[in-house]
Amino acid sequence: MILLIDNYDSFVFNLDRYLRELGCETRTVRNDAISISEVERLQPQAIVISPGPCTPNESGESVAIIREFGATVPLLGVCLGHQAIAVAYGGQIVRAPEPIHGRASEIRHDGTRLFEGLPNPLTVGRYHSLVAEPESLPGELRVTASMSDGVIMALEHRQLPVFGVQFHPESVLTVGGHMLLKNFLSLAGIDSQTPPLPEYAPPVEEADFYRQPIGPGAGRLLR
Repeated sequence: MILLIDNYDSFVFNLDRYLRELGCETRTVRNDAISISEVERLQPQAIVISPGPCTPNESGESVAIIREFGATVPLLGVCLGHQAIAVAYGGQIVRAPEPIHGRASEIRHDGTRLFEGLPNPLTVGRYHSLVAEPESLPGELRVTASMSDGVIMALEHRQLPVFGVQFHPESVLTVGGHMLLKNFLSLAGIDSQTPPLPEYAPPVEEADFYRQPIGPGAGRLLR
């Protein structure tokens, strides 16, 4: 069973769907409706910390779960979850050079582990106004993907099965999102099904439409 920690964000439903499409059983619990002892009782095969608004310090039990289980349970953090990983190991979160709301961007990655078999550069969907500060990252975390300006797009722990992505693999704007999640499952020792056909993502130069906040809550602080 994959435990999804929901940081009050609708993208958690996309993550749940992608994981189920890969053949996983999932359970989704809100970040303030679960305790460390409850996670122990559930004995998940892996934990996914979802995106969400605001900051890691306002993400319920997310940071505590990373600190408690990072050494024993494979863990993936997405967007806010990625930032929570940085904070859990001593990093700092700062304002991004510019807020991003629904933009397809090209990132460069190291081609290993989470990114094995994925295009490089990789087009990904971004929704955030905060980022992990490179200078503050502790030695046990390493950057595995970034923007051309150095903004961190993915990291992993050097010894533990802990991975974070600032972008959204579950977004239609991301190429190969199912494959990235399948790679995580493989790293966690979990068998999965073949991903569906590659998702559509608009070319980066055609993605301007997605850059402006729209709809209710568009002015909220993005993670």
